Amino acid sequence: MAFLKKINIKAKAEDHTGFGSNAANYGGRFINKNGNPNVKKTGINFFDRISWYHALLDMSASKFIIIVLFFYFSVNFIFAMLYYAIGVEHLTGVTAQTPLQQFEQAFFFSIQTFTTVGYGHISPNGFAASFLAALEALFGLLSFALATGLFYGRFSKPQSYILISKNALITPYKSHTALMIRISPFKNTNLTDVEAQITLRISLEEEGALVNRFFILDLEYAKINALTLSWTIVHPITETSPLYALTKEDYQTTDAEIFVYIKSFDDMFSTTTIKRTSYTFKEVIYGAKFNPMFFKSEESDMTILEIDKLNSYQIIED
Repeated sequence: MAFLKKINIKAKAEDHTGFGSNAANYGGRFINKNGNPNVKKTGINFFDRISWYHALLDMSASKFIIIVLFFYFSVNFIFAMLYYAIGVEHLTGVTAQTPLQQFEQAFFFSIQTFTTVGYGHISPNGFAASFLAALEALFGLLSFALATGLFYGRFSKPQSYILISKNALITPYKSHTALMIRISPFKNTNLTDVEAQITLRISLEEEGALVNRFFILDLEYAKINALTLSWTIVHPITETSPLYALTKEDYQTTDAEIFVYIKSFDDMFSTTTIKRTSYTFKEVIYGAKFNPMFFKSEESDMTILEIDKLNSYQIIED
């Protein structure tokens, strides 16, 4: 209850955040560092709760390529087994004598049929082999059309190319302190009308029950016209802030989370992009400040933005 007394009663709690107030129903953080909700859905079939299209668009490029290659070789391996089961004597042009070599030629014939290359060295002979080859060619055309659509979707999908600092900082600011978070663009895109919103979630004990309280934190600037360099988002911790009077020890022991929501407009795609993340209080560095991450060039004709210094900070000596 000592911590409850520190929460500023002047700070108005929000009730319409999309999260419930009963803290006993929640486990861990609300939002993961990558911005996705920390929620596991059950009570429904696995295939019904997964949007494969969204999953294939959102996964990393390396994982996507591995899945495409795995699908490609797996399908051709299955068709090669079917050709081999029908009998390689129904594939005109197969000259191999050993079973392994025969399967190898059936496998590469499957690849030629699947891709509709058709070198002509091997051709199906008989109804079963011809029907299987026709079915594989159709399946190959549909598969490549699907893969092409996914490649285009991944390539053309608007994304918020914004990096957010790994830690939030509590920094001396003017006559008091402030919560600071730094963001920066990292691609050659033009982001305009960039807006930030920070929400604080604190679990408190009230009348013997653990409840969640949400506070929208006032920002020094909640919107900027363009994000060309880094932007340090500042929440001044004044008498009206729910963080007012909290000590370094409170940040280390309190169950709390800071939600960060960044909205920007990408003028290339003429669309709005979203970036989200969160910080637990253990990820807040008390008594630190960010190091500068941009400076003018030696010729004084350009500004240098050092992206690798986004998370760079220094501890302020007491």
